[in-house]
Amino acid sequence: MFYYLNGTVAHIAPYLAVIDCNGVGYACKTTNYTLSTIKKGGKAKLYTVFNVRQDGMDLFGFSTQEELNLFNLLTSVSGVGPKAALSILSTSQPSSLALSIITEDVKALTAAQGVGKKIAQRIVLELKDKLAKEQNVDFSVGPVNTTPGSTLIPEDKISEASAALAVLGYSQSEINVALKGIDTASISVEEVIKQALKRMMKGG
Repeated sequence: MFYYLNGTVAHIAPYLAVIDCNGVGYACKTTNYTLSTIKKGGKAKLYTVFNVRQDGMDLFGFSTQEELNLFNLLTSVSGVGPKAALSILSTSQPSSLALSIITEDVKALTAAQGVGKKIAQRIVLELKDKLAKEQNVDFSVGPVNTTPGSTLIPEDKISEASAALAVLGYSQSEINVALKGIDTASISVEEVIKQALKRMMKGG
């Protein structure tokens, strides 16, 4: 129904942002990540999805298309509703969450309030399978080296970064262009993803 809202932030509350567009205030349920990028009285552009249920209607808004894509992917998983999806998205940045899914980091997903181990495992299973079919992404990667509190650094950084970017909604051709020329030898896979995202936001 709405692709995005572009206006003034009239009100902010936990998991809620009200965007005033020409005198009409749209209440958007949102994440901590999006709330951290806006401020009351400032201008904001939120990408939206309109959810209709038997008992009501809700408008969800996100500061980036990547976060919106992840929300749609999460709610496509059996047993994951909008509330759980917002909770999961509020635990980390979109790129970090995508990496957690790709690397099967169930513990990172269960850090979200109300998300148990079984739901986290289902998210990993369904989203990896779905992306493997839709994006032709190869998820057969080598072991992942981790230490407590450290960033996950897969052996094949390009493969992992490519898969995580696919989770965020980018096509394989866009991903290949964005990753070309990035020196992966001395940086983590998260940094590879961040550099690729910056390139794509600048249009290459």
